[in-house]
Amino acid sequence: MSEQSNNQGRAYEYICLTTLCNEISKVRSVEIEQNSAYNAAFHAWSLVSPFVQDVLTESAKSAVATIFDMEPKITEPSDDLLKLKIQTDNQGKDGDVRDIVISRKDVKWEIGLSIKHNHFAVKHSRLAKSLDFGTKWFNIPCSEKYWGDIKPIFDYLKIQKDNKKNWNELPHKDKDIYIPLLQAFIDEIKRSNCANSEVPKRMVEYLLGEFDFYKVISIDSRRLTQIQTYNLHGKLNQASNISNPKIEIPIACLPTRIVSLDFKPNSTNTIELYMDGGWQFSFRIHNASTKVETSLKFDIQIVGMPTTIISIDCKWY
Repeated sequence: MSEQSNNQGRAYEYICLTTLCNEISKVRSVEIEQNSAYNAAFHAWSLVSPFVQDVLTESAKSAVATIFDMEPKITEPSDDLLKLKIQTDNQGKDGDVRDIVISRKDVKWEIGLSIKHNHFAVKHSRLAKSLDFGTKWFNIPCSEKYWGDIKPIFDYLKIQKDNKKNWNELPHKDKDIYIPLLQAFIDEIKRSNCANSEVPKRMVEYLLGEFDFYKVISIDSRRLTQIQTYNLHGKLNQASNISNPKIEIPIACLPTRIVSLDFKPNSTNTIELYMDGGWQFSFRIHNASTKVETSLKFDIQIVGMPTTIISIDCKWY
């Protein structure tokens, strides 16, 4: 991600948080936690142009009313304090994809928002010589066969790195790196899936995080903000003491089996995963820098979702 994109993403977090605070304060007590993540978002906000600030503000304002309609506990009149905070990057590494958390001090309740600016990517996980993705993704250690399959690939990359090579200087990246590494990745998932039927469910929980959340995506070119509902465990859309949600959100079922896992047709760097219930993901592997490194990064996208994950378009006016 470029520095400009990173700044705009953090600035969008800041204005979403601030807009929520301003609107909630009209009906009840609310407080923003001043932590390091908030300070970083505020700094990013100060770096983007006034034009970008206006665009991001429009985007944030368009989504707030819909969030309130789905979550009446936010605006429920009460004497307890409602807290807003931006989560640190470390919490994201621990499996929590929520950027903003909304909670109430005296009630055991919270919801989270994943904030995206002009992109739909899920995670940017890596593969590396000693990185046990099986344990991290679905709590099954990678097999000796997997480690044996990937060793020559990362040994080759180490030699190229030691020789200070750039990625574009490698003559056969597809044949020497992408294809064999992705094939080893596919084979290992299939082996683990045969050993444990929980793998499809655990993979989705890893990719989407262990907490239910709303994904808020600013699509600037279409002048709309899209809200996607990831109510995987029934934690979202709860009634308050005085009202039910104006918009009802169903609970989405997690997958139970892998239908297909293979290379995308005519591609050497992307694989596609199809699971029951409508879950579909693509995994594109790529180098994340100019210089050769001894790890590679995934760009993971949701290609298809269950019909119980609702997408709501909030147009800017």
